[in-house]
Amino acid sequence: MSFSVSTKSLKFCTKISSKRSFSTCIRNLNNLSTDSSTVSNSTPNVIESSKPLTVSRRRRPTKFTDALNKGPSFEDFVSGKAKDMLVDPLEAARKDPNARLPKWLRVPIPKGQSFHKVKKDVKELKLATVCEEAKCPNIGECWGGKKSEATATIMLMGDTCTRGCRFCSVKTNRNPSSLDPNEPSNTAEAISRWELGYVVLTTVDRDDLPDGGANHLRETVEQIKQKAPKTLIEVLSGDFRGDLNLVQTLANSSLDVFAHNIETVEALTPHVRDRRATYRQSLSVLENAKLNNDHILTKTSIMLGFGETDEQIMQTLKELRAIDVDVVTFGQYMRPTKRHMKVVEYIKPEKFDYWRDVALSLGFLYCASGPLVRSSYKAGEAYIENVIRKRKRNVGVSRDIEIGDEKFVSKDLMEKSSTP
Repeated sequence: MSFSVSTKSLKFCTKISSKRSFSTCIRNLNNLSTDSSTVSNSTPNVIESSKPLTVSRRRRPTKFTDALNKGPSFEDFVSGKAKDMLVDPLEAARKDPNARLPKWLRVPIPKGQSFHKVKKDVKELKLATVCEEAKCPNIGECWGGKKSEATATIMLMGDTCTRGCRFCSVKTNRNPSSLDPNEPSNTAEAISRWELGYVVLTTVDRDDLPDGGANHLRETVEQIKQKAPKTLIEVLSGDFRGDLNLVQTLANSSLDVFAHNIETVEALTPHVRDRRATYRQSLSVLENAKLNNDHILTKTSIMLGFGETDEQIMQTLKELRAIDVDVVTFGQYMRPTKRHMKVVEYIKPEKFDYWRDVALSLGFLYCASGPLVRSSYKAGEAYIENVIRKRKRNVGVSRDIEIGDEKFVSKDLMEKSSTP
């Protein structure tokens, strides 16, 4: 038995095929010419089956092709055998404890009228929020609350940071777009619409700007106070490359809470944060903010799960209290994408309760501590709002008596915040 293929067909195969598909075509021809098969055309040249066509290039293996070849054949699918040969990836994930988040880190899908209204306003006014950019797990809870409780943390100066911390999913670029001159007024307009009692403004690092954006932040705070004078303002600030004059510019604005995150313990800082952000520099920023305005609260946040030890955490808390930081929060580091640092450990809720008690015993006015707590978590905001308004009503009351009262209130609020 023999077969023949015209030169025209062979040339057509060569023309339209890639290297890999051409070699497949040649291999199929060889398989068909098992005996004395020949490939002939109008010319006298004939390719004998005893001299099979070969390609000198080696086949480049691909994971997809190899996995496909190992899988069920077409006949298996037709006969129904394939269902017993395949592993459902969802079912496999359910059986693999390492492929799933611990149950205390699961959150419901965001929904509700308030959630969609905040989302619409943010898009309409061309604002960026850290809730979306940093993939915060609490977005459904914070945006979906009642009208007076819904909270969005506005991210100022664009959605692109000049730094590249290994835990953060915010976009990075050495030369972000220029500042939007309308951002302060747009932000003030959004906050006045939401009728919030407390708002958090955060910011990307803008090392490309001479003042790091300090004056832009100050202007935003002032415009919010003009349109919503009863709204309390927290600014989660960068370190301004350690320039304390710029820290003073922001601290002396009309803000109520100056926040700057230390993020992790000193030993892990070089591995977790951008090289331009140092542990000592962050301590200096927090200390000088309070020195320039002793009426504001200072606040910081620590993430757990990077591999830190209890001794390192304790040392960090003591150093924060030594510079009179008022509020600290603890939260679980959650890897935003595969490009970021891996989670070394998922800390259990009981451990977060332990660190909350330790922080209060060291003299912090308030500590929000839990797996899903973030630096601007709304349970913490409710307490801080209470503290600030109380201070404004009790001008002249000694700080010692006031702190005692605040600690009592904080325990009640922390019980609420720790409830699933």
